[in-house]
Amino acid sequence: MPLRIEDYAMIGDCHSAALVGRDGSIDWLCWPRFDSAACFAGILGSAEHGRWLLAPAGEVRSSHRQYRDDTLVLQTVFETATGAVVVIDFMAVRDDTPQLVRIVKGLRGTVEMRMELAIRYDYGAVVPWVSKLPDGSGIKAIGGPDMVVLRSPVELIGEDLKTTASFTVAKGETVPFILAYGPSHLPVPKAETAITLLRTTHRFWRRWCAGSTLKMDAPSTIRRSLIVLKALTYLPTGGIVAAPTTSLPEQLGGPRNWDYRYCWLRDAAFTVTALMGAGYYGEAQAWRAWLQRAVAGSPSQIRTLYGIAGERLQPEWEVTWLPGYEDSRPVLVGNAAVEQRQLDVFGQLLGAIYVSHQDGYKFKPGAWDFVQALIGRVEESWRLPDDGIWEFRSGERHFVHSKVMAWFAVDCGLRLAEQFKLEAPVTRWQAVAAEIHADICTQGYDAGRNTFVQSYGSREVDAALLLLPIVGFLPPEDPRIRGTIAAIEQDLLFKGLVMRYRTERSADGFPPGEGAFLACSFWLVDNFVMQGRIADAQALFDRVAALANDVGLISEQYDVRAGRMVGNFPQAFSHIALINSALNLARAAANAGAALGVKKGRREPAPVEKLSN
Repeated sequence: MPLRIEDYAMIGDCHSAALVGRDGSIDWLCWPRFDSAACFAGILGSAEHGRWLLAPAGEVRSSHRQYRDDTLVLQTVFETATGAVVVIDFMAVRDDTPQLVRIVKGLRGTVEMRMELAIRYDYGAVVPWVSKLPDGSGIKAIGGPDMVVLRSPVELIGEDLKTTASFTVAKGETVPFILAYGPSHLPVPKAETAITLLRTTHRFWRRWCAGSTLKMDAPSTIRRSLIVLKALTYLPTGGIVAAPTTSLPEQLGGPRNWDYRYCWLRDAAFTVTALMGAGYYGEAQAWRAWLQRAVAGSPSQIRTLYGIAGERLQPEWEVTWLPGYEDSRPVLVGNAAVEQRQLDVFGQLLGAIYVSHQDGYKFKPGAWDFVQALIGRVEESWRLPDDGIWEFRSGERHFVHSKVMAWFAVDCGLRLAEQFKLEAPVTRWQAVAAEIHADICTQGYDAGRNTFVQSYGSREVDAALLLLPIVGFLPPEDPRIRGTIAAIEQDLLFKGLVMRYRTERSADGFPPGEGAFLACSFWLVDNFVMQGRIADAQALFDRVAALANDVGLISEQYDVRAGRMVGNFPQAFSHIALINSALNLARAAANAGAALGVKKGRREPAPVEKLSN
């Protein structure tokens, strides 16, 4: 039985990631890429579906874990009746061979340890052929095109369906394990020392963190969220996956289970804003370059999500042999949302382009032609219904948020044309923007309730409406915006957190019930800041940030009834929203005389609360 979602920590190498339980079991790993088939899928079933356990053999009296400094090197201390050990886990930063390293070090007394390795390729389906390496340094497990090699100085014993080891660690002793991946048709990956890999990986993360413009005493929540964002970046292309997992449920035992190991366009503007706000202009440029490559081609063929290298086809299929996390079915690979019409992606694309050009970045040849083509597509399609930001599977509607983001796309084009003195059909664009704006204010606004609504003809509100003032659709002091925020607080605020929408009223294609979508609560924080409700903003921010687990990671959603994290984990969108809200609060504090600040000689990052200004 897998642990609670919050009982896991992530390690990664900017190519893939693994989830390590506080019990010493690695229950999820896809190799060699985020979107590869899992070789450890125990979190979606049991140990029989693949895992790697390394822990004391006897009773554990207590355990404590933390990341080493500002790195993604995890260390877990296990206390037993006879002594204490620390297990150091990390994925080595690499150019070629993927390597997952585990080091056991004795701290006090002596501790009996056990190791169990169960490799299962293709999401738990394939049991590999395991044999010893010729030099006796370890074992190799081959299944079709995949090969995993485990090296260690301790004796490895091959048992039915798994490899085990039993050994004793005394104070000051160190026992390393190195798991490496390679194609089965190539020679066994070369051996490297665990200590060398540890030093290299530790140095990589420390140097990366030092590149931020935030002061070293910036809140740990921001620093950890930035590290998560970097870890979810696919280094060869700059794409950032939404999460390293698939099918962790939004509702325990329910069918709201999705594959998030892909790159969503709607995350674009928020991602670039968060990275630039912390001074990571190189990563922001790499993300923008990934966007430009991924969406290259006809604007009519733009997808809502792409593979980490820009792949367009992500067909959705069910892994029928996996029972799912706590019996939450189906377990899915791929995402059918790739085929949906989601008009808001045009606004997110233009928003990302606009934000990324606020640091003096110049347009490359042809880039302005692409912008004009995007806006042309908006002109053709903004009147159409779509599936919306929440990817409903119950039929298309005229979602207000989608219309607003269509307006935002045109508005960004107008601002770019003005700022960079670019040739554009300004008069026509102004007319289109005005038409969309008027249409939303007429059909998407409920005058009786004084609030914008989820979709035309509906009386329900939607947390995505919190983005209206953030993108500059109306000023935060507009009575209609104030009324919308009040309606969201009344209808969607549940036990201190913001729900996306009322699932029992919105008919999204699934049974009602899910957790609170954490990014939405951060959007409410941003709205409170914009309205000058700083105390409310700080209180809500603290409430949501406190939901992070003991190592600072947060999931997509939180089940307030069960008091547990739900949804894929860790979730980039949640951490991005946390970063942006924290920076907004810092600016508010700076205006009040208490600054988070940046390093001397660097400018304060551009405000994020008004992306269109």
